[in-house]
Amino acid sequence: MEVVEVKNKAHQKEFVNVVNSIYTNDKAYIRPLDKDIEHIFSPQSNPFFNHGTAIRYILIDDNKNTIGRIAAFINEKKAYGFDQPTGGVGFFECIHDQKAAFTLFDKAVEWLKDKGMEAADGPINFGENESFWGLLVEGFTEPAYGMQYNPPYYKTFFEAYGFQTYFEQVTNRLDLKKPFPERFWKIAEWVGKKPDYNFKHFKWSEFDKFIDDFCEIYNEAWKFHENFTTMVPEKVKPIFLQAKPIAIEELLWFAYHNDEPIGFILLYPDVNQIFKYFNGKLNLLNKLRFVWLKHKKVMTRLRVVVLGVKPKFQKSGIESGLFYNLRTPVYKRDWFNEMELSWVGDFNPKMRTLQDSMGAEFSKKHITYRLIFDPSKRKNIRAGYIPTDTKEKAKMENKSNN
Repeated sequence: MEVVEVKNKAHQKEFVNVVNSIYTNDKAYIRPLDKDIEHIFSPQSNPFFNHGTAIRYILIDDNKNTIGRIAAFINEKKAYGFDQPTGGVGFFECIHDQKAAFTLFDKAVEWLKDKGMEAADGPINFGENESFWGLLVEGFTEPAYGMQYNPPYYKTFFEAYGFQTYFEQVTNRLDLKKPFPERFWKIAEWVGKKPDYNFKHFKWSEFDKFIDDFCEIYNEAWKFHENFTTMVPEKVKPIFLQAKPIAIEELLWFAYHNDEPIGFILLYPDVNQIFKYFNGKLNLLNKLRFVWLKHKKVMTRLRVVVLGVKPKFQKSGIESGLFYNLRTPVYKRDWFNEMELSWVGDFNPKMRTLQDSMGAEFSKKHITYRLIFDPSKRKNIRAGYIPTDTKEKAKMENKSNN
């Protein structure tokens, strides 16, 4: 076997096409768009290259067949915020062969060590964590757009190599044909009608305003998260514009308290229900097919991409109020029959409690692993991992004690 760095178009093609042989008989697998993968590894289109670096490898067997791939990357803004400098690995694919898998892991770790790293999280994305993040370990059904999917045997590879669970990510689902608990709607309606609060859905005609509001809310709501990085309009605008072909204004809601932006929820139809027919290609023919399939209402699943509320309003029922305002826009589009709530980390018990109150059912579980290169330091890697709630509470207690 030979590990080859991806350096040219032929290698790039092998990198994206290796999935064809691995998932030949997997009916649940939906191949990501090739352009989405290439975007991640393009310094011209991925802003993470402004403060980081990445590399890709393919694994070729003795018969010149590509049998695996892996990527390694370093985000300079986050790498040095841990007990040990930490990079990442991702986009791992491999035939069912542990020797092949370990060969790929060895190459990625070697590169990270040469760059001064002492640990790696994986599988993760060289970008934000709303896509291609975590290893799927339960719920091997069709993935929503951007959600990681992989064969069950990958779990054995990661754990046998020494990767340890860093945190778990649970995805729940709501059956939109099944009524929400009445108690939930009563609380939501009560919040939604408070005089000091108001809720507005996104409008493209007020694009800049809503982008500014999004950044303000996000930066306040996520500032206690581990190695938080600030969101700025220049970074957020392309994300919204990319989603414009499927975005529905009435499914993107913002909450305000006396005109101060305090929360948001973004729902999108699951475009993977169309992309499943494209085999990773978005050529002219498939673009025409996209328009036709969208018109045929093939997208029957909604996905909650992100939900955020400023900390000082997180016990005010704002999350429920946001869902209350979604009630009519969702149910009047009766072709939607399912809502995926993806994903919630085990460090976010508040969100899990909210989903339970809505009657959400378990759908999938992913694990984000951490590999500490020095085996003697691999014990209790979660000991230093403080849930966001606890971290926020500690900070507030310090403030009140001083």
